[in-house]
Amino acid sequence: MILAGDIGGTKTVLALFSEVEGIAGGVVHETRYPSKEYDSLESVIDEFLGKVGLVPSVACFGVAGPVDNQTSQITNLPWQISAGSIAERFNIGRVTLINDLESIATAVPHLGSEQLYTLNPGVAKSLGNIAVVAPGTGLGTAFLVWTGTRYKALASEGGHTSFAPRTAQEIDLLNYLQPRYRHVSFERICSGSHLPNIYEFLRDSGSYEEPDWLYTELEQVQDRTPVIVQAGMEQKAEICTATLNMFVNILGTAISNMAITILPRGGIYLGGGIPPRILPRLKQPDFLEAVAHKGRFHDLSLKMPVHVILTPRAPLYGAAMSAMETMDT
Repeated sequence: MILAGDIGGTKTVLALFSEVEGIAGGVVHETRYPSKEYDSLESVIDEFLGKVGLVPSVACFGVAGPVDNQTSQITNLPWQISAGSIAERFNIGRVTLINDLESIATAVPHLGSEQLYTLNPGVAKSLGNIAVVAPGTGLGTAFLVWTGTRYKALASEGGHTSFAPRTAQEIDLLNYLQPRYRHVSFERICSGSHLPNIYEFLRDSGSYEEPDWLYTELEQVQDRTPVIVQAGMEQKAEICTATLNMFVNILGTAISNMAITILPRGGIYLGGGIPPRILPRLKQPDFLEAVAHKGRFHDLSLKMPVHVILTPRAPLYGAAMSAMETMDT
């Protein structure tokens, strides 16, 4: 048995695999937990294994944070995770931690066409570099390089690079957020936990009015992002539509910066929970134009394929594959 985990600030998903052959792994049990309702990953694992009544031989967890010496502090959650402590407590032969985007990236070369939506077919180069950008609770990035025998996934914290505004309005957004954060990263804007920053800027700057019904609805929820995004997708409120427009265009800038940094001629893959939910908005031409907005490198950027990962299991598949590799060492 292989225990695989997708550990994030909003949700923790654990799954037991009976075997993994490429992407077609045999999922025996899978459960999703609200991360903030637990004080540690160990408490989630304890509940999960107690329910299924099985002990895995190996485990791998894709965690939303940097991994150092097989320990990690989750970026958007007060959890400190140690692979050694988990292995000892649950009597698991080998436990490894990898960055959550590394786990998604590990799965990418094995995803089928039915698990992807292609926004731009581009001109794919066989065995070319691959980029993964995932706006979810945070903004994760990773990339893959061909080693000569297989793709190797490499973690990155590129979501924390400095926000680079392209328009006068985006410059105003930067000035609005700088006193709040000092360092304004792309994650402070292009993530589920920080998308309301755009909304507040548009409201406080007087660019758009906040309807009374929307104010009431936002006051009644802890997470405002789903309300804003849904209203924007349905064009129920101009301020929400404008928020979503800024989000999409700034996300395009973040992707374009990564594109000219690593030259992912093998493709750009959008993971995380947000892209599938806003897919109709991503299909509009301004998103790909933002991705390609790189001056003299416009044509090169436009040739890079862009895909949306539709399956939410990609992080689990990647973690399970990574665990399988440890069984062979």
